[in-house]
Amino acid sequence: MKFPSSTGFAIFGAALIAISYGLARFAFGLFVPPIRSELELSAEVIGIIGALPLISFLFATMIAPYAADRLGARISAVISGGFGTAGLALISQSTGALSLGVGVFACGICTGLMMPALTAAMQALVKRSLHGRVSSVMNAGTSIGVAVAVPTVLFLAGAWRYAYLSFAILAAIGVVATWFFIPSVSRVTPSNAAPPPPISALQWARLFRLALFAFVMGFVSAAYWIFAPDLVVNLGALSSDATGWLWLAVGIAGLGGAVVADLADRNNPPITQALMLMMLAASLALLAASPDQLAIAIFSALVFGLAYMSLTGLYLMTGIRLLSGRLSMGPVLPFMAVSLGQATGSPVVGMLVNEFGYGDAFAIFAAIGILAAMLSPFYPRSIDEESEEEDETGLQAAYDNQLQLEEDESVKVTGSTV
Repeated sequence: MKFPSSTGFAIFGAALIAISYGLARFAFGLFVPPIRSELELSAEVIGIIGALPLISFLFATMIAPYAADRLGARISAVISGGFGTAGLALISQSTGALSLGVGVFACGICTGLMMPALTAAMQALVKRSLHGRVSSVMNAGTSIGVAVAVPTVLFLAGAWRYAYLSFAILAAIGVVATWFFIPSVSRVTPSNAAPPPPISALQWARLFRLALFAFVMGFVSAAYWIFAPDLVVNLGALSSDATGWLWLAVGIAGLGGAVVADLADRNNPPITQALMLMMLAASLALLAASPDQLAIAIFSALVFGLAYMSLTGLYLMTGIRLLSGRLSMGPVLPFMAVSLGQATGSPVVGMLVNEFGYGDAFAIFAAIGILAAMLSPFYPRSIDEESEEEDETGLQAAYDNQLQLEEDESVKVTGSTV
């Protein structure tokens, strides 16, 4: 069987991420207004349901590396796509909070399993020197998926069931393609790679600080991901189809997040984090202040998309640098912290909307973001920055730090590649 080249794998991986992250996870907020209206759900219930895929994502992320190791990249990716297909189809047929909750919970499992499976496949198909760049392209799939969801809102205004059914069909096509284009390899490790050193107390302390910042960012961003479209429809009296332009703006701006994160790693991560958190808070404040102005709402979405994707990329690189030699752990911890923050923030913002209204709820979350930005001088730096003045930076360098190899390396493959 002929597998994709490095470029082909990067594009194919981005497409799978677009489905599993963009459509199965982040598109939900786009359809909250018509779903709430048809199923007669309160903001508090929507907030709880919005947290379910984040909780299932956390559980799936914990077992995903072991699943990829035991079952292989192909089977893990197929299982991920199967959960996504089933979850999206169930959402399209939801009759109440229970069936909707089960559907989004399944979608969260899909999201948590996909990236580790693709990472295992990447180690088999892509040269190590290109891992960082290929991962960056695949991560951009989230923004692409968010943007792809927009036409369904613009052309199927109010027809959210048909939209989710079309997403389920795309996910099913992805499952079939995965079976043919992803190898069944479990993992690839250099035979002469030095074992990773024990995690020191200093590393744990810095990982804790990183997790706190990632948690707060996820907490604040939950308000936008779940309730931004609902806010402009209910508070700003905009039409449901107009909210599609918000997610298009989020998707387009999010594509620049990888560039910003890479520049941040080359310059000053704490300052960049402060700036991006301020932008994240500003996007919430802008939307709450002028929900009836579509142009301002779209601008706030651009700001949010750039800030959110930049911060997730920055946390990814910091986690990798803090845990050099632990590929399965370094990128996972900050992403789990972000998801835990979102899972916590989603029901909280739902309760605040019920108690105080959209404007005050978004203002409270914006204030939390500003406070976190003020604490950015405590953002952790990588351990080796203190001892090495000149070091390669950027996403590729972060991945290169994962394994300490000698020049003449041989590769050992665990699992079959057919």
